[in-house]
Amino acid sequence: MSRAKRTDTRPTAPHAADSHDMIRVHGARENNLKDVSIELPKRRLTVFTGVSGSGKSSLVFNTIAAESQRLINETYSAFVQGFMPTLARPEVDVLDGLTTAIIVDQQRMGADPRSTVGTATDANAMLRILFSRLGDPHIGPPSAYSFNTASVRASGAITVERGNKKAVKATYERTGGMCTNCEGRGKVSDIDLSQLYDDSKSLAEGAFTIPGWKSDSQWTVQVYAQSGFVDPHKPIREYTEKELRDFLYGEPVKVKVNGVNLTYEGLIPKIQKSFLSKDKESMQPHIRAFVERAVAFTTCPECDGTRLSEGARSSRIGKISIADACAMEIRDLAEWVRGLDEPSVAPLLTALRDTLDSFVEIGLGYLSLDRPAGTLSGGEAQRVKMIRHLGSSLTDTTYVFDEPTIGLHPHDIQRMNDLLLRLRDKGNTVLVVEHKPEAIAIADHVVDLGPGAGTAGGTVCFEGTVEDLRSAGTVTGRHLDDRSSLKETVRKPTGALEIRGANTHNLQDVDVDIPLGVLCVVTGVAGSGKSSLIHGSVPAGADVVAVDQSPIKGSRRSNPATYTGLLDPIRKAFAKANGVKPALFSANSEGACPTCNGAGVIYTDLAMMAGVASPCEDCEGKRFQPSVLEYRFGGRDISEVLAMSVAQAEEFFGAGEARTPAAHRILQRLADVGLGYLTLGQPLTTLSGGERQRLKLATHMGDKGGVYVLDEPTTGLHLADVEQLLGLLDRLVDAGKSVIVIEHHQAVMAHADWIIDLGPGAGHDGGRIVFEGTPADLVADRSTLTGEHLAAYVGA
Repeated sequence: MSRAKRTDTRPTAPHAADSHDMIRVHGARENNLKDVSIELPKRRLTVFTGVSGSGKSSLVFNTIAAESQRLINETYSAFVQGFMPTLARPEVDVLDGLTTAIIVDQQRMGADPRSTVGTATDANAMLRILFSRLGDPHIGPPSAYSFNTASVRASGAITVERGNKKAVKATYERTGGMCTNCEGRGKVSDIDLSQLYDDSKSLAEGAFTIPGWKSDSQWTVQVYAQSGFVDPHKPIREYTEKELRDFLYGEPVKVKVNGVNLTYEGLIPKIQKSFLSKDKESMQPHIRAFVERAVAFTTCPECDGTRLSEGARSSRIGKISIADACAMEIRDLAEWVRGLDEPSVAPLLTALRDTLDSFVEIGLGYLSLDRPAGTLSGGEAQRVKMIRHLGSSLTDTTYVFDEPTIGLHPHDIQRMNDLLLRLRDKGNTVLVVEHKPEAIAIADHVVDLGPGAGTAGGTVCFEGTVEDLRSAGTVTGRHLDDRSSLKETVRKPTGALEIRGANTHNLQDVDVDIPLGVLCVVTGVAGSGKSSLIHGSVPAGADVVAVDQSPIKGSRRSNPATYTGLLDPIRKAFAKANGVKPALFSANSEGACPTCNGAGVIYTDLAMMAGVASPCEDCEGKRFQPSVLEYRFGGRDISEVLAMSVAQAEEFFGAGEARTPAAHRILQRLADVGLGYLTLGQPLTTLSGGERQRLKLATHMGDKGGVYVLDEPTTGLHLADVEQLLGLLDRLVDAGKSVIVIEHHQAVMAHADWIIDLGPGAGHDGGRIVFEGTPADLVADRSTLTGEHLAAYVGA
């Protein structure tokens, strides 16, 4: 094939299409942003930094990414848009040069018991097809290997409407792979009847011990007492076999109670529907405590926790069943797949190998495909979501990451950096919200927001290169090269928490003494067994306060005052001072503005168009009835108190006529964790990830426990905020508490009194104690990956 030669050598003017190489943002006002205007280079890696609460997420996620998604959704038909979430246009004057945004955030994967790492990616689907083609004996199509598909058999007459109508006999059969005993969950629930009722009493005497079930007034209890199936005046232990069976396992049936038609069903199915079908984390604390007491989840004895039917487990490729394949560590599974040579499924094997290799490359080779998705940490969930994008053919898209280095050991951060650079080098725009200096260092462009948090932030303090940031004088610039030094003296333990033979997940019969009365840091590479050791072995008793990374549940009606319990003493103080009921001072109760129901805004649903929220005209966004606002305490009404920042409220309730010790104690704890800038009435939905974690820590600081277990408390914290956190940990230890921290941040390691290092690798290469001792000994020893990185960090 010949090509025409170009003879014209005159310089050509730049093509008009090549001039759109910037994303322009003008007048962004989402949350605390103050008319922010910036220009971001396309096809470059831009890192957004700044103290926690400075407006990074508001700019990147709530403005740039949100508008990109909204514009894409508008390209679909009105019919399709009706099934999609409606997105409002962000508060911004101009957004220009946007490309398709792919958001890879830290939202935990759904905790559905049927969701695993394999089902959340394409890996399980490809494995099922592979076994349906090569499995011996052959048991059916891919659905026969799925633990989410039940076997179905049906037969009967059907009418075929073709020519003369004719009834023909037909049978239908579908083979599924679901274990019939546990219904594909891998676990079965065993209910302790002694926690449901006292069998020495009758129903009339109040036999039920279930929270909220009162024998005199509760409708549910009256259904059992007046159903006619059991004698309400006979002690439960004296029931006949039939009475007990009807009482515990009776089928739903209509009964009349006090002239009202109600449904009666056995106690066990009633408990399963009322309590076991709900997410345990969303329950009230006393209900959750009851469920943990009354219900034990044990491995299904029929499928041995594999979730699969006997047929699915019997079909093998070589000596490996699909249950065996899903239980392997992904790096071992990748090796096994690489050893399969079958031309008939060559394209499938190639795709499966690529997916599994992506897991290994991203540092998740220690996971198995049968790992429940709900047990992944925020960082692991984010990296699992990244896998589908690594081999993507898309270019010129915008990838948005929310702290991708969370949960990563310093050893693993370099690997994550390489992946971000690879996405950029394919011609994509990569926007990253990040605090770690190692991740900021690879940026082509840095945007520093601040200077403070909340109302003190929301402006762009710096734009430019990493080198210019170091000399910029901003909070980030000043702290970028900060390095904590090792402590000259460490505290002496006052005792020890003995752990013997720990074998949860990948732990290999670990024996360790965790010192008490000191700051102890448990570290190691991702997947080495840190969480398994602490959460699986430290008994969760009354003396242990665990603050993990599970997200705070709260609607737009929830705020720091309601979440921490601060509003209770404030309401009581207002009620006492004015001689009225406390419920008047709740925007979710009697005092709520009737027009907006206490929300402060009116939400207008515009069908497939984005809904609109406008301030309530009657209460002007104050959320309360005008009559409630006439009651004052310390010269302020309730809406003015909720508009205060934590720092202002701490001063207000600390002295003078408004002095309220119960409220002041909670406000002090909020200030201690660095949340002095939050307003008391700010909706929880507007808080950043770091703010939510610290809000949870402040709430638990009021608990009476003597041992605090913190899971990566530096998550979402700026370098400057880490110093404040270390001061807080010191205060806890000096107050006589024992603090155990699972952490990768070198500043926390350097500040520790004692370090326990797990490893040496992840998965089955980890699960052992590779070092115990002081940070100084670890640095001097340098025998582990953690030791090498800590030594480099402190400059030893």
